[in-house]
Amino acid sequence: MAATRFEYVRNFEQPTTLLRNTWIVVRLDGHGFHRFSKEHQFAKPNDVRALHLMNASAAAVMREFDDIALAYGQSDEFSFVFRPSTMVYSRREAKIITNLCSLFTATFVMQWPQFFGSQPLSYAPSFDARAVCYPTIANLRDYMSWRQADCHINNLYNTAFWALVLDSKDPKTEQQAEAILRVTDSAAKNEILFTQFGINYNNIDPMFRKGSTLFWRKQDVEEVSAKTGQPVVRKRNVLATEYVDVIGESFWKENPHLLSRGKQRE
Repeated sequence: MAATRFEYVRNFEQPTTLLRNTWIVVRLDGHGFHRFSKEHQFAKPNDVRALHLMNASAAAVMREFDDIALAYGQSDEFSFVFRPSTMVYSRREAKIITNLCSLFTATFVMQWPQFFGSQPLSYAPSFDARAVCYPTIANLRDYMSWRQADCHINNLYNTAFWALVLDSKDPKTEQQAEAILRVTDSAAKNEILFTQFGINYNNIDPMFRKGSTLFWRKQDVEEVSAKTGQPVVRKRNVLATEYVDVIGESFWKENPHLLSRGKQRE
């Protein structure tokens, strides 16, 4: 680009570079999704279509950015974990969060018909994003645990809340349901679900209770050999979506590559 007398305005730019050798977590949150879900008549307490659409949008982001180790989503949010070694966009915060957010949102809109069929979008959804640096694996693990604990707390409340409101025999108003649950702990909410509605919370779809974890892993894939035309089995990186406990140790022991500081995807 040719230099002009106007080029000095670039000196007003103030790029923020995220700290090197740290895990970068970019969390996207739906903006005004209470209204969005109501306008589009999402099923309560959880809409499977919307959650699968969120997962598909997250998968598109992970396929685009090699340095994302894993992603975790629940409700209208998704967190993407970049490895400490990443130099994507020279670790410029604005470039990272705007590109992730725009790609996620665009995919959400483009794939809407795949999950919602003929139901149209009444208006465009939007997401905001932030980036936070975590220096240690322990910090990162605690972040993941925090988001999954939040998923459990919110889903347990929402499951009990909508069970009361949608009760066919004795429906409560939203205000009445809120007043009932305001004075309950987790055990009391579980008791309400089981005794009044016959719902064992532990048997609810784990996608609702635990959220969605997306990550790359090696897997045997059957392919046709270009040389022989015969089927062969090769190890390939496959993007997995699982609804698992990320607070305990099992998931991390089974997938130690996720906590490697360097790039693992080939």
